[in-house]
Amino acid sequence: MSSGVLRRQYTIPGDDLTAAGEASSSVKKLLVQLGVDPVAIKKTAIAMYEAEINAVIHANGGAADVFISKDSITIVIKDKGPGIADVNLALQEGYSTASDKIREMGFGAGMGLPNMKRYADELDIKTEVGKGTIVTLKVYF
Repeated sequence: MSSGVLRRQYTIPGDDLTAAGEASSSVKKLLVQLGVDPVAIKKTAIAMYEAEINAVIHANGGAADVFISKDSITIVIKDKGPGIADVNLALQEGYSTASDKIREMGFGAGMGLPNMKRYADELDIKTEVGKGTIVTLKVYF
């Protein structure tokens, strides 16, 4: 890949779990086409999927900006949801504020942020209650 940065933007639909995961799936396909290391692709796909699902479930959707360079991918997911009241608590496995309806559908197990932390090489969460959240994920190739 050239030394430039490839940028992609995606809209994350709100409250539509049937479309959830389309952005991360698209990014995964792009990384495969670019010949990125399969381990890095897996890490990226999992971390981005979790962030995307969180935006759908908790924030009525949002937007994803993806920046791919020769040695890394940076994903910035922004939403205008309720924000995260306690990030440290939300990073604990099993903690969830998802509704019973969401849980009945097989989501909301409280693994979203923990999986983002586990699979991304860098995770940054900026959040303000009542304003929204910006999650930045970075994976190195």
